[in-house]
Amino acid sequence: MMQSIIFPLIGGFALFMFGMKIMEFALHLWAGPHLKRLLHRSTSTPIHGMLFSSVMTAIMQSSTAITVISIGLVNAGLMTFQRSLGIILGTNIGTTLTTELIGLNINHYALPLLLCAVTAWIWGVIANDIFPDMLPSLHTWWKPLQYAAIATAGFSFILFGIEWMKAISEPLQQRGLFTWFLERSQDSLLWALLAGMIITALVHSSAAIIAMAMGLSATGALPVEVGIAIVIGSNVGTCFTALIASLGGSRSGQFVAWSHVALNVGGALLFYPLIHLLHDISAMISGTESAQIAHAQTIFNIASSLLALPLCYLPLWKRLR
Repeated sequence: MMQSIIFPLIGGFALFMFGMKIMEFALHLWAGPHLKRLLHRSTSTPIHGMLFSSVMTAIMQSSTAITVISIGLVNAGLMTFQRSLGIILGTNIGTTLTTELIGLNINHYALPLLLCAVTAWIWGVIANDIFPDMLPSLHTWWKPLQYAAIATAGFSFILFGIEWMKAISEPLQQRGLFTWFLERSQDSLLWALLAGMIITALVHSSAAIIAMAMGLSATGALPVEVGIAIVIGSNVGTCFTALIASLGGSRSGQFVAWSHVALNVGGALLFYPLIHLLHDISAMISGTESAQIAHAQTIFNIASSLLALPLCYLPLWKRLR
């Protein structure tokens, strides 16, 4: 069991998280210095905040980073609670990019991507040292090139990690505990939803849990509807980090965190009875199991945010300070 399940699971998960953190770090270096100013300027209305936050979350690959920064701005009095509502909606939409990319089943490109990233980073370092004065017009491109190379390398590690975690599918199916879980999930998908919520809250990464579910579904070890329930639960579990970030902050900052909870819990309550419908719709878009889970997450997140958007325009939010 140790060699066939535990080691591949821990190793693949660690590699996935390592890649996520590298990618997040590189993108934060690139966009971070301008993020707070852009967030403040681009949130004049909830829909503007939602669109801008969707783009920035997709770029930075971290809904948690955008949410925590928003809480910090509200705590500091640099942004009102009402302006933060659109940002919260957008983070859920932007975070679907990673899973959609994983759903393309491009794991076999991991090594070429890593080699290209290392080559680009090396050339960026060489060019920055040799041609800083000879090519001033191109000098501003070297740093972004290096950040892009590091982010690409991080994504390749994510693909390596997913491929490694897939190795546990066959031995996992032979274990009684996994069979017990699937049997309980067949009786009620609430088991899978709770599993996604609790594990995501513990590891602070919904993307990692969703990727694991996608990998198991791709090998036939996990039914797609169980994977979709795990996805919905993981969206609720990811609120835990925002709640931690709001502790000790202002009342408005705590409202930001709880609005994140309300969005995801409300979406889970609404879509839990519709998991079969989500599966049918995603199956119409793609025939592969992992892509179906990715599409279901995208539909769930976008629909939840759009349904909640009109509520952001209610006058009562202006009175919350």
